[in-house]
Amino acid sequence: MTKQGIRAVAARIKILILDVDGVMTDGGLYYDHQGKITKRFNVQDGLGIKLAQSAGLGLAVMTGLSSSAVETRVRELGIEHYFHGFTRKLPLIQNLARDTGISCNEMAYLGDDWVDASPMLEVGLPMAVANAQPEIKNLAAWISSAPGGNGAVREAIMFILESRGDLENQWQNWISFHD
Repeated sequence: MTKQGIRAVAARIKILILDVDGVMTDGGLYYDHQGKITKRFNVQDGLGIKLAQSAGLGLAVMTGLSSSAVETRVRELGIEHYFHGFTRKLPLIQNLARDTGISCNEMAYLGDDWVDASPMLEVGLPMAVANAQPEIKNLAAWISSAPGGNGAVREAIMFILESRGDLENQWQNWISFHD
């Protein structure tokens, strides 16, 4: 697909689905002194999520693991569609389409590893982070320049918003916002 063709597909996206480990995080598992897993999230990705919401771009999070840290972050960001504990994500994508009335062709999916292959083949805009596995990059129509957990989510959102013609309005809202 040409760059122009990818932008045309991105212009029709209504919901961006995010994997967690390796996409919203750097993929590392950090253990605290009690042996519990903690995760690191990028604040710029968080602002990107808020920009997406402000522009009417829906968001969903799908992860194979269940983590209170992820649940807290998803809730904190106000992401409505959160699916955890599922390594088979394709049925989740199909259910999301049915429940929201948004076709799979109007969905984007940002992934990094083999567990993301089936969803990426189902959506209109398959996306990968810079440090994704080679097979996932081969499935992607768009690849971030930033690695997962280090601004890749924000980059994907900015690409979609720009393609939809929403980015400039979001920027104007921010530069005119004074407290």
